[in-house]
Amino acid sequence: MSLNWKEINLILDELDLKGAQIQSVVQSAYDVMVLRLRTRTEFDNLEKLSNEGSPVFKKGETKQVLISLSSGACRINETFRAVPKSDKPLRFAQFLSSKIVNSWITDVKQLGDDRIIRLDVKRSGAGDELPVEYRLYIRLWSNAANFIVTNNDGLILDVMRRQPKRGEITGGSYTPEKTEPDNIDKPKREFEIRDLQGEGSFNKKIDEFYAEKGGLLSLEVLREQVRRNCEGSLGRITAALERLKEKEKQFANAEQLKIKGDEILSNIGEDKNSARMAQEFYDQYKKEKNALMEIQREIEQGELEQKEVTEKMERLLAETNPLILAKLLKTGGLAVKQPTGLKTQVSKKEKNRPGLTFKRGDWIIIVGRDANENDELLRRFVKGNDLWFHARDYHGSYVFIRQRSGKTVPLDIMLDAGNLALFYSKGRNNGAGDLFYTQVKYLRRVKNGAKGLVIPTQEKNLHVKLEETRLRILEGCRV
Repeated sequence: MSLNWKEINLILDELDLKGAQIQSVVQSAYDVMVLRLRTRTEFDNLEKLSNEGSPVFKKGETKQVLISLSSGACRINETFRAVPKSDKPLRFAQFLSSKIVNSWITDVKQLGDDRIIRLDVKRSGAGDELPVEYRLYIRLWSNAANFIVTNNDGLILDVMRRQPKRGEITGGSYTPEKTEPDNIDKPKREFEIRDLQGEGSFNKKIDEFYAEKGGLLSLEVLREQVRRNCEGSLGRITAALERLKEKEKQFANAEQLKIKGDEILSNIGEDKNSARMAQEFYDQYKKEKNALMEIQREIEQGELEQKEVTEKMERLLAETNPLILAKLLKTGGLAVKQPTGLKTQVSKKEKNRPGLTFKRGDWIIIVGRDANENDELLRRFVKGNDLWFHARDYHGSYVFIRQRSGKTVPLDIMLDAGNLALFYSKGRNNGAGDLFYTQVKYLRRVKNGAKGLVIPTQEKNLHVKLEETRLRILEGCRV
């Protein structure tokens, strides 16, 4: 739950911010701000130097004032924990740094019992310029929390959360002091200051309470999010590993092909057909052995990734600073990189891409299965240097190989694309066929022609034979 107005008053009394200097601003996440302050220096007549017996100056303190606008955990309090910086500067923090850093807080108050805090700040002008004054409004409402900066006339200079429907945007107006409540005669709900466990000031107790179990910015909630993120990644990796291990079993008997070839050669005599049959067994053995080696490499990488994610989850669950966990969750710091061969995270555009996608090593092959998918891929998803494949003399799919900068497409990848183009065409049952291929930029649309219909120029020919082993390997590389 968020702070009530009585708790806010107690926190402000303990903070005693009037006269403090704002030294820096840190915005660790979209809805979490920390002001680093230096409180005023006080003259203390009660403290004496032991030797000289003269009064001394009591040095001011450095304080970190945390402002959280998280739903259900809106609060302001001194935090005693390390505050992580954002990986990239956030807009509102940059604004505050340019306007209020090195300014002095001249007044602090809560506006009645409305859970709106106003900080009046003043910064000395440069040279002959007059001092500049600002008002910082911190509204701690769970359903409409905000941090608003205005001048003395109520003109909004910037806000932490831009809310046009409320007029809370740059150039708008915000003067909550002038707003009369609509429910003057309605009985007000009674609030009390919570009796929290722990020692020290109420600020310290609040900091500990919210860190452990106080809403969205608590260790309890954040650790559960860490578990969901990491366990979700582990589940995806485990499922991918199971698929790979099933495919590993399909190629487990590759050595038997070599043995059969050896047996044929040992009894070959003068039979030329036997030599051809033996060579076919050897060729098949080579393909399946290579496929097995690739699958085993991907399994090894997946198991290493599995171990890394498990260790990462354990390390994060041991973290005791909720601000660090919140930053990692909100900035993508918990994203898990998938190993080669496993299904990877894709962009929103790629998720909406039609057709089928296959990943072979670092190469991407895209298949459009009908005229609609072919047309959509050509219009929105492929580029001029990508390679286009299509079965000659047969209706069927368009297959594209994504071009990689500075790389030439290997023959093996071209044969993959050729097999897919033939497999998803009317010529599949022939077992072999000729293909056109060229770069996308050399395709010309047929005027008033059917959807997706193109005429290739500068095309080349490729003859392919459908290979069952190659197609099985490609199915395992589908993403």
